[in-house]
Amino acid sequence: MTELQTHTLDVPGAVLHYDVRRNDSSTAPVLLLIGSPMGASGFGTLAGHFADRTVVTYDPRGAERSQRTDDASGSTPDEHADDLYRLISALDAGPVDIFASSGGAVNALALVARHPEQVRTLVAHEPPVAQMLPDREHALAACRDIHETYQRSGLGPAMAKFITLVNRQGLFEADFAEQPAPNPADFGLPTEDDGSRNDPVVGQNIVSCTHYQHDVDALRAASTRIIVAAGTESEGQMAHRAAVAVAERLGTTPVAFPGDHAGFLGGEYGITGQPDAFAATLRQVITASA
Repeated sequence: MTELQTHTLDVPGAVLHYDVRRNDSSTAPVLLLIGSPMGASGFGTLAGHFADRTVVTYDPRGAERSQRTDDASGSTPDEHADDLYRLISALDAGPVDIFASSGGAVNALALVARHPEQVRTLVAHEPPVAQMLPDREHALAACRDIHETYQRSGLGPAMAKFITLVNRQGLFEADFAEQPAPNPADFGLPTEDDGSRNDPVVGQNIVSCTHYQHDVDALRAASTRIIVAAGTESEGQMAHRAAVAVAERLGTTPVAFPGDHAGFLGGEYGITGQPDAFAATLRQVITASA
């Protein structure tokens, strides 16, 4: 494998940055590792487990290096899907395999619904599709409240609510969004508002990602093999429950992956999951689809 090579790609409204870890001796499809709003820096450990093939990572629009060139305050899964379509086209490597986590899984599912010819296998890890939950109204209200809190009070208060939401076990009550707000300081978050409103999590993506309505019929008809993954340690949390709901709509069963929502991390962002076991499971799942 050669050293990591960084490239840029102009797309409508943004300049995407992506990294290629090339292995020219491999005959396997390119493996694309994506998240949202997490960028390429979150996949260093996982990429290292696949040195036997070419691996591509990227920063979604509005996150890390991929800055927007328009004045839009938010991004949608359809925009991200179009970015992925353009990125895969630029790679000119034929159908790729994709491991997509969190919001990246929402975006990748949107891509497959529109361009299944680009993707051989998609492993969609815990897509937070609150729209598919039985308690969707309460979950979606909580997501909107987080975004509104950010617009009103800044990052600390919004992220405190976000952390509370993603770690929530079980169904959301009707008044969940109206419960007393958590203290940002309890999470080590800033209590003062710095005035910025461009955070990719609670500013740009939380509403559009969780509210997205997937074209289930198109996904069922797609030539792509779609595997929905759910963490062994995140059962009951919103993203895990959403993964189960997506699998049910597709007529499949989620595959258990080691760890929680961040199971593939190996120290990135100060979080260590179970990257070795996670990578082994991912390899097994992708290889089984060959």
